[in-house]
Amino acid sequence: MRCGAPHRPAGSASGSGKMAALLARLRWASCRFRAARPVLAAAPPLRRPAATPEPPRPLSFSAAELVRAAPSPLRPYLHLMRLHQPAGTWLLYLPCTWSIGLAAEPGCLPDWHMLSLFGVGAVLMRGAGCTINDLWDRNYDKQVARTAGRPLAAGEISTFQSFIFLGGQLSLALCVLLCLNYYSIILGAASLSLVVTYPLMKRITYWPQLVLGLTFNWGALLGWSAIQGSCEWSVCLPLYFAGVMWTLVYDTIYAHQDKRDDIIIGVKSTALKFKEDTKQWLSGFSTAMVSGLCVAGMNCDQTFPYYSAVAAVGAHLAHQIYTLDIDKPEDCWKKFASNRTVGVLLFIGIVLGNLWKMKNSETVEEPLEDR
Repeated sequence: MRCGAPHRPAGSASGSGKMAALLARLRWASCRFRAARPVLAAAPPLRRPAATPEPPRPLSFSAAELVRAAPSPLRPYLHLMRLHQPAGTWLLYLPCTWSIGLAAEPGCLPDWHMLSLFGVGAVLMRGAGCTINDLWDRNYDKQVARTAGRPLAAGEISTFQSFIFLGGQLSLALCVLLCLNYYSIILGAASLSLVVTYPLMKRITYWPQLVLGLTFNWGALLGWSAIQGSCEWSVCLPLYFAGVMWTLVYDTIYAHQDKRDDIIIGVKSTALKFKEDTKQWLSGFSTAMVSGLCVAGMNCDQTFPYYSAVAAVGAHLAHQIYTLDIDKPEDCWKKFASNRTVGVLLFIGIVLGNLWKMKNSETVEEPLEDR
């Protein structure tokens, strides 16, 4: 029978008629069900529920996150000045804070205005130094895995654009320098020759880290002169010497990251000179640093907190050297970056030692007042 509407008998229903009508209805329902099945089979599959969106990243004020959040056209310039890697800026800034702290009057905190001014100067001059370094090394950087992504080496910025950017950084740094006294302006300007020539030293000598130390620790002289109007050489020279020895420690550790690439491209470093004797050399530099800090402290009448901090610095350096693995770049970077702690420890010791001077002077004056 063709599938269609069920047939109803015209006359009064008999028993057989009712049965025939029931069968007709069943066949009609069966035909309707078979006709509907292809439609059901063609129905689209059920969609899976949408994936739960990832929770928003926590707000971070780290230098790397701030650079990542900057507008795209600006980002290569921030990378060029290494704003995303602030460890180098700290290492340039901290010797300035030591000198400013030591130059403060007994019982007084360091000049916060000067600390802020030197902080801005450190960011600008470190950025300018990195720009100069990348201009000199742009062809070398392409051959080293760690530096191949730098903006100049990767072609994100042209040489001309880098020169323009360098001019802007140096102009702003000059504005900071002009806020100081005349003696400090001349002293600060004298460091520019070191900033410009340092990147060349790795082509000439195995001691470029020494030249970097002379450059990075100029603030040990400049901070004192900015507060006192001139340098007290009996304090500033031992402090400067200690800073240079410190740089030889941390930058030799840093250079061990790239020693294999340096051999291939033909640049020099203390890491290549010292080789397996590195730890002995670093121990000697650390001893010289601690000695210089002790001499500087004695010549400006420092007190117990200062020498406690010097002892902590010595212990930190000893731990760095003892646990250093010069064949693991990640460990070298970790040890290098930890030197910020060394500098901060010493600064805290200087501040507390200077405040302690007031306590000592009050103790001496009390018996005189009781007479």
